[in-house]
Amino acid sequence: MLGRSSYLFPLIVSHHLHHSCTCSARPTLQWRLHSAAAAVISRGLKSMESLKALQDPEVPTTNPPPTSAGSAADVVSPAPSDTASDKEKTPPVGLLPGETVVKEGKASILFPSANEVFYNPVQEFNRDLTCAVITEFARDLLAQRGVKVVVPGEQERVVVSLSEETNDADTQIEEKNGAEEPAVTATVGEKCERGLRVLEGLAASGLRSVRFALEVPGLHSVTANDFSTKAAALIARNTQYNGVSHLLQASCRDASMLMYEMRGKKERYDVIDLDPYGSPAQFLDAAVQAVSEGGLLCVTCTDMAVMAGNSGETCYSKYGSVSIKAKYCHEMALRIILHSLDQRAGVYQRYIQPLLSVSVDFYIRVFVRVFTGQAKVKNSASKQALVYNCVGCGSFYLQRMGRRKSDGGHMKYSAATGPPVGTECDHCGHKHQMGGPIWAEPIHDLEFVQKVLSAVSGNPSRFGTSKRINGILSMVTEELEDVPLYYTVENLSSAIHCNTPSLLQFCSALLHAGHKVSLSHACQTAIKTDAPPATIWDIMRCWEKANPVKREKLSKTSPAFKILSTEPSLEACFTVREDANPHSRKRHLNRFQENPQAFWGPKDTHTPPGILDKRKKFQNKRKNQTTDPSQLKTFPCKRFKQVSSPTDKKT
Repeated sequence: MLGRSSYLFPLIVSHHLHHSCTCSARPTLQWRLHSAAAAVISRGLKSMESLKALQDPEVPTTNPPPTSAGSAADVVSPAPSDTASDKEKTPPVGLLPGETVVKEGKASILFPSANEVFYNPVQEFNRDLTCAVITEFARDLLAQRGVKVVVPGEQERVVVSLSEETNDADTQIEEKNGAEEPAVTATVGEKCERGLRVLEGLAASGLRSVRFALEVPGLHSVTANDFSTKAAALIARNTQYNGVSHLLQASCRDASMLMYEMRGKKERYDVIDLDPYGSPAQFLDAAVQAVSEGGLLCVTCTDMAVMAGNSGETCYSKYGSVSIKAKYCHEMALRIILHSLDQRAGVYQRYIQPLLSVSVDFYIRVFVRVFTGQAKVKNSASKQALVYNCVGCGSFYLQRMGRRKSDGGHMKYSAATGPPVGTECDHCGHKHQMGGPIWAEPIHDLEFVQKVLSAVSGNPSRFGTSKRINGILSMVTEELEDVPLYYTVENLSSAIHCNTPSLLQFCSALLHAGHKVSLSHACQTAIKTDAPPATIWDIMRCWEKANPVKREKLSKTSPAFKILSTEPSLEACFTVREDANPHSRKRHLNRFQENPQAFWGPKDTHTPPGILDKRKKFQNKRKNQTTDPSQLKTFPCKRFKQVSSPTDKKT
């Protein structure tokens, strides 16, 4: 049976293992591979026959899954390939004892019942959105390489649109051009020689990578990497189970080392996806080097307690920025990770261009493109800003780290002047706390977001969370792109102890005052506006006059007393305007969905083998207390140790 363990090795060793690896690293990797093989061997001869079938397709599995539609072990037919050998039908992969099939999108993932490999069903929206973004990115990038991307479900829509808008003459011209130079098309599940090279650095079960291979067209290869040998072995089985071996390769490597080895210009990845359990900080330096010129970098952060202000010193050590515990903490977290990416890319004369940045549920997700250019990197200082936040009333101000000014055909750079605030807040008299630096430029590319939104809304059956994607991206397109951070209506009302105006009333008052205003996807009651804090508090003073508070009960040192002691310099109008209500709100889109089930949030990390037994052995010792005196302690307690007093010594 030990001889059968050799069938496991080709499944989890990546093709990226070059001969340049040091001799000291090979014994460690071999030891891990032998450990994974031994764990599989312990499951019995039935498991080994399944693994042998992965290596040798001619050997049938001992227990093939049934093909009935109602069975949990349904087999996904192999995706079409561009070679004759790939078109051969691959035998189904049998389920190991304790395994179940998890279905999401077009993928069916073998998943062990024990929590040995991490999987979080909550992030289906994350994976759906990533597939949609990479598809549009591939459409734009491969068009420059002469490749047309074909997405299932969109062909009918495009044909109808062309038949309505073009005449017969244009159709004949298109057919003629097509006959002279046939376009290369890239479809889902087929390997494209000019396609994208994708890396998922922390793949776990490989669900995301399998979905890429099955749902994203225009791919050349997908590398699903994980440091865990159990996860890498599971990725290999899931690759074979879904019939995407011609596109997807499993890798058992350290993610950072793998990306460091692929820093060469001809070896870089077009797309790198990082979705760790916690902080991605340790992988960012390698990621900004391993992504190709103009490539796409997708990063998820789930350590929101750190990035939302609960631990500012930890946030600084990881991301080089101090977080603030304020109402705008979720958007600030997005700008902190963008600042960290731009700062690390600048070390290598590279810079970032954000395409989409969203704060959803318990995590944040950013999609950025990475370019190289020494001249553009000089603009980085003027793109970052410090944040001055009043601890009393919540007013905030931004201070740019640098300045740039165009002088003819040249750009002049200088240090920024400041600070923008005094020692005390002008509105409430309290102190300011300083956070940042953060990314102060736009966090979305509205043109690209509109492409993704159009593709998802035009093909709603493609993703299970299409309604939510449509709602959030619609809000993103409505946001003010040149206004960092936001206020919340309830926080402004709480500062002066008055009742809260409606969202439309407050937005209308800002519009009547001549300012721009929008909502934010990061918070349901958020308001983004270019109005200064002085105008905002004047509007709140006018609202308080119509809805007075008992000022005799206000403390003279409170922010409310100081703010309401000043007369407003404008007359606010709270008549609701039509343009104050955005289209996404009028259409009742799914913008802020309720949790679909209890305990909706980040799941527990995977449990190493033997940990549960150890916990049962060493925890809850006092539940079954002994009553036998012989089993109790006979020595005195150290806390109440008997000592001799000076009087006892004299006697």
